Amino acid sequence: MADTIQSILKKFRQNNQSFLIPILQSVQEKEGFISKAATERISEHLRLSKSHIYGVASFYSQFKFNPPGRHSIKMCLGTACHVQGGDFLLHALEAEIGIIPGETSEDGKFDLDRVACLGCCALAPVLMIDNTIHSRMSVIKLKETLETYD
Repeated sequence: MADTIQSILKKFRQNNQSFLIPILQSVQEKEGFISKAATERISEHLRLSKSHIYGVASFYSQFKFNPPGRHSIKMCLGTACHVQGGDFLLHALEAEIGIIPGETSEDGKFDLDRVACLGCCALAPVLMIDNTIHSRMSVIKLKETLETYD
């Protein structure tokens, strides 16, 4: 991982804070998340505090701070999904896999995020696992769906 971070940083001039977001994007693309080690290396390279880097990265939903799971779950909480019980399903999902949005399960099987809209309002409530939309979800259907993923 250190070699990957170093190769990314070589592409960007030191002490130029305008490179922060492109560096974070490159690290995210290569590593799948922004690790503490990457934050420390970026901090040294750009001479920015780690808290500044975290503040910028945490503002954007594209950046993750935990390694991705084998399967990525995105729970829609847009208006249609919310009205159809999206919040209730999110709580059931959290209980079922033992994590909250922004985390990865201990076994590395799932990571979880909440999203504003998946664009499937007529099929609410929906969630997306990897690139597959699961529609008209219920707690029972949720459990059955999760069991199909290894």
